Amino acid sequence: MSTETAPSLLHSLGIQRRVLHALLMREIITRFGRENLGVLWLVAEPMLFTLGVATLWTAAGLHHGSPIPIVAFAVTGYSSVLMWRNSANRSGGAIAQNKQLLFHRNVRVLDVLLTRIALEIGGATGSFIVLSFLFTFVGWMPLPEDLLKVLCGWRMLAWFGASLALVIGAGTAYSEIVERLWHPAAYLLFPLSGAAFMVDWMPANAQKVLLLLPMVHGVEMLREGYFGSVVPTHYDVGYMASCCLVLSFVGLYFVRQASRRVEF
Repeated sequence: MSTETAPSLLHSLGIQRRVLHALLMREIITRFGRENLGVLWLVAEPMLFTLGVATLWTAAGLHHGSPIPIVAFAVTGYSSVLMWRNSANRSGGAIAQNKQLLFHRNVRVLDVLLTRIALEIGGATGSFIVLSFLFTFVGWMPLPEDLLKVLCGWRMLAWFGASLALVIGAGTAYSEIVERLWHPAAYLLFPLSGAAFMVDWMPANAQKVLLLLPMVHGVEMLREGYFGSVVPTHYDVGYMASCCLVLSFVGLYFVRQASRRVEF
């Protein structure tokens, strides 16, 4: 019995891998074209956004009253926002835009959503790495004091972005209002996300409210890994992991229900 199950499982995993690879290639070609430079735009697009924000903050003289370099502050903050916000934004219309693919037996709603999530997280991660290397080389960003903590913070933010994207993406199968409400909510969440401030700069009462938002913990952890004790940080990995876990379960439940609700 077990000898039959193992090949069957491996066969299923092989099919799933090919499906996800095909969906990923289709998404890249649809969004960026068949040219090689089009694929590079996957990283260049978020990189230009982050670079633009860093330039504007520097030109405006927003020194934010701390010893953290403004460029490093902008890169560590805005890169994280792009990851979770773009993941949710792109997932919002994924089911409707790929409905014809769901005719195929091996293509599921979860596959479509995971493809877009992987693209956005991959693009934001590539952008963050390139900008960090570039600005470190020219002396505008310090080397991370704790690389492991930087990686952990980034992975937590990626988990948050993926779980949020599942909720938003699958939620659109219930009603288009979900996507319409998400876009203004994303704009409102940006100034509260920790990208433009450190929690320690806020009054004590405001800190308690801000730390209810999971992404704030991820940004604080990321910046502590980069800048060490230059600025005191406030985060709780257990709290953020619990929030992400709840979002993941809710998102997967919505995906399961959305698969039954999709009408062709």
